[in-house]
Amino acid sequence: MKVVIIGASGETGRSIVNGLLESAIEFEITAVSRELSINSKSNDELRKLGVQVVAGDLKDPENDLIRLLTRCDVVISSVTAAALPDQILLSDAAKKAGVGRFIPCFFGPVAPPKGVMKLRETKEDVLNHIKKIYLPYTVIDAGWWYQLSAPRLPSGRIDYGLLAPMERLLGDGSVPSALTHVRDIGRYVARIVADPRTLNKMVFAYNELLTQEQIFDKLEKLSGEKLERSYVSEAELKAEVAKFEELVRNGSTDPMIIQRLWAYQYRYSWGIRGDNTPESAKYLGYLLGKELYPDMDFTTFDGYLKELLDGKARKPYA
Repeated sequence: MKVVIIGASGETGRSIVNGLLESAIEFEITAVSRELSINSKSNDELRKLGVQVVAGDLKDPENDLIRLLTRCDVVISSVTAAALPDQILLSDAAKKAGVGRFIPCFFGPVAPPKGVMKLRETKEDVLNHIKKIYLPYTVIDAGWWYQLSAPRLPSGRIDYGLLAPMERLLGDGSVPSALTHVRDIGRYVARIVADPRTLNKMVFAYNELLTQEQIFDKLEKLSGEKLERSYVSEAELKAEVAKFEELVRNGSTDPMIIQRLWAYQYRYSWGIRGDNTPESAKYLGYLLGKELYPDMDFTTFDGYLKELLDGKARKPYA
């Protein structure tokens, strides 16, 4: 099966590459990289794994993109947030190239299509375009990352592996949220893109369903350290969301302000509203990875915490 990946050198993209390479299914993988990065260290690492790396850009002329995607079975997009709208150009080229399945960049928590998260709305705009042109697709969401879920320890012993420690519990900390280790995302993708049951469907593939209180309890038990627990109320979080929504509505294009808005909207969605659960996913029309692949072996959250405590974890984007 011939697969083209856009964004293969990022965290999600690299997980997808590894998942495809480890699969029992034989995948022929091509990674598309911008010309300026074609000889980067990350691309050299991909080549060593047997991945073909070619130059290309989502804003290239359509005919160039069509040539790139011709005879491709699956296109997987794991682009940055800023490049999400450019997937419309990519999907048009994929349609004309006769691509068998297009995987737009979702790979996040479950949420309603409109009215909750601006970043989700951009993703949904792309999906609506894909449907408009009748391009075969599969949406894959994977919940919130383990790597973004743990708090700091008083000793600082796991700081080396934490990208954004969860310092305060949202609401009362009792809302469940579906979590996934980033390295497992690619293993799910390998199963999903080769499964005819998932064509033109949305799939929610996650590892565990945990509350923040449960996460704090687990880390306390495994580390032997007592964690201070502070809470941010629903009203406080809503006020932060409203503040940054107003700044963006008034025309701010400051990347830091936009990212803060996304961050607060994410937290409100999964931490207060409880959107990121299998029950919400089923209501929204998703197939569940747990039901499709009951035999899937995954990294437990306890296993991830033990990696952190043993000094064996890797900080995302390091």
